Amino acid sequence: MEKRGQFTNWAIELQSLAQDGLEYGHDRFDLERYTRIREIATEMMSAKTGLPIKQVKELFSSDDGYQTPKLAVRAAIFNDEKILLVKETTDEHWSMPGGWCDPNLTTTENCIKEVKEEAGREVKIEKVIALIDKSVNVHNQKRVERAINCCSVFFLCKELGGKFVVNTETTEYDYFDVDHLPPLSVNRTTADEVKMCLKAAHDPYWQVICD
Repeated sequence: MEKRGQFTNWAIELQSLAQDGLEYGHDRFDLERYTRIREIATEMMSAKTGLPIKQVKELFSSDDGYQTPKLAVRAAIFNDEKILLVKETTDEHWSMPGGWCDPNLTTTENCIKEVKEEAGREVKIEKVIALIDKSVNVHNQKRVERAINCCSVFFLCKELGGKFVVNTETTEYDYFDVDHLPPLSVNRTTADEVKMCLKAAHDPYWQVICD
């Protein structure tokens, strides 16, 4: 896996220090300084990625409080050795159903909700497959760089039924052979992750993978 560059690391550290300062600082002059440091870190990331300031702010420097990793979920659903994938509206590529965790739900509740919303399927959680750090580059395909690490919890799920409905996040669903996958949205799902999930489905003694 490719590591972040030093420029990105500097911007991330500045953003983290500024966010902590805004959370715990009290002096109004210090708060103004921390706000400006955060703006500079955002401008640095915009210059590095070529993304508009507004978009970088949403992805990179919009959190409050002490900085902790973001949490997301992905659901691995198999049928006759094929995995269920959904087609994302944002890039028209495919991924396992999932997304960011809502603050008022558990990780399993979030997984069940995301599958229902994106694939129209009712599922039962069978086991945790892995907790994967999604903040690094994979297979030389650049992920969105964020100020903090992003952890995805992969769940093996059993399909109970349901019906797909086109929605704001996905336009299609289908089952694919793991050796003949469609173009993947690599910020969400990689081929290695799909193969990992299939191994977990076959192994009754699977040990959870943690980064």
